[in-house]
Amino acid sequence: MDTENGMRQGLDEADSFPQLIRAAAAAYGDDIAISLTAETIPDDTLSFAALDRQSALLARGLLARGVGKGTRIGFIYGNSPAFALMLAAITRIGAIAIPVSTLLKANELVRVLRQSDIAGLIVQRKLLGHDYVERLCAALPALREGAAPALRLAETPYLRWIVSTGAVLPPTVHGMDYLTGAADEVSEALLREVESEVHPTDQAIEIYTSGSMALPKGVKHTHGAVLARAHYLKNMVATGRGRQVPAPLPMFWVGGLMMYLLPNWVAGATTTCTEGTSTSSRFAMGTVMAPEDLQAMQQMSTIWGLGMTETLGPYAHGDELRDPRYPLCAPMDHIAEHYEVRVVDERNQPVAEGERGEIQIRGQALTPGLHKLERAGYFTPDGFYHTGDMGIREGRRIFFVGRDGDMIKTASSNVSPAEVEMELQQLPGVHSAYVVGLPDKERGQLVVAALVPRDGATLDIGEIETAMRQRLSSYKVPRAYVPITREEVPMLPSNKVSRRQIERLLAEKLGR
Repeated sequence: MDTENGMRQGLDEADSFPQLIRAAAAAYGDDIAISLTAETIPDDTLSFAALDRQSALLARGLLARGVGKGTRIGFIYGNSPAFALMLAAITRIGAIAIPVSTLLKANELVRVLRQSDIAGLIVQRKLLGHDYVERLCAALPALREGAAPALRLAETPYLRWIVSTGAVLPPTVHGMDYLTGAADEVSEALLREVESEVHPTDQAIEIYTSGSMALPKGVKHTHGAVLARAHYLKNMVATGRGRQVPAPLPMFWVGGLMMYLLPNWVAGATTTCTEGTSTSSRFAMGTVMAPEDLQAMQQMSTIWGLGMTETLGPYAHGDELRDPRYPLCAPMDHIAEHYEVRVVDERNQPVAEGERGEIQIRGQALTPGLHKLERAGYFTPDGFYHTGDMGIREGRRIFFVGRDGDMIKTASSNVSPAEVEMELQQLPGVHSAYVVGLPDKERGQLVVAALVPRDGATLDIGEIETAMRQRLSSYKVPRAYVPITREEVPMLPSNKVSRRQIERLLAEKLGR
């Protein structure tokens, strides 16, 4: 019993990934950590002990290939034991794990690979009929043309190697034995020494999400913050050893990672996966729920409020589902431990009760920064983060009332209008495009586009729809296209386009 308590105590005190991986293996042993059920893989499982053992092999291979603390390693994997394996191998040696969305199309993939400065990329060859090596070759044609795997690509100047599962790979892509075959060059003793220098303050992960600009933003998080939140959320969702917990949300985003995989890892529960995941939720913030959805949500043990990638998931929860006056989100009755929230005006001064202001947050597990972006652009001088969410305070309660700015929140996913507009304006016949979100009961907001044709051009909406589905993830593709003339584009006195007037124009033309 003393030994068991000691292992449990070691796990409770884990504040870095190497500590988590080894402590969970010691505490839970051959219990199943993560499993996958798929048509091609009826039952693929990984125990806590095997997760430690196999990730150690990959970690030694990474070290042998020159990866060390701070090296930025990307991986493209769906929810599966392999996702957890890659996360463990990268983080346990102090490298920065950068999970890349499996939804990204070729153009988006280039943007993320370049923005993130990834040095090495590990890829699941196929998922749900998609070939990710082929997608990489479409994104980076030099991969198909090259004769050697040592990469020097202008489009992704920091990328040096790609490793993939599967057979018949291009000469520019290594097989997995590039890592596993080199593992013998690094001893277990050296791996332990490396792990001993991984500290809670070191960056562990960087999660890419749509920002308010065309390029996606990389949200940094440290080992200590991730583990602290995993312990907290484990207690909030009341998971425990031996439980089977389905993971319906992608782990490459904060929802799947922080609400399922990591709390289960800490608790000793089994995370069960399927190849297909949901990028939305009928319980998503920003969605006006139907009565049957509200009734189903009543069964949840915790009524989650606001959360974001920058806060490693939800930072508030409520005592009731919805206030009829503010139906977008549960009231913020309780703030997560180690967080502080305020509602302020444009001068960062508290607003009066009942007045609308920006919700700002600071705290221990808040991101320390966004990759390549100046901190002053999104933090206040006293350390509060500009969430861009608008709220109203009534007594101790805070109600979410919408987003400040143009970011579209559709089916729980962020869509940058600038990114969609950039793709639309590359299409033949499109002179300019204006993408906005219209209120929608099911999705929160509907992505729609106003298109101004080039002189003499006639827009084929069917061809535009097909092209956009090839260029962008499905949730970013507009659900409606409305051709307008240049004279119809509403302008402000500052000579800028009025987004709000475009929203009203499209709502009128679409009968919404």
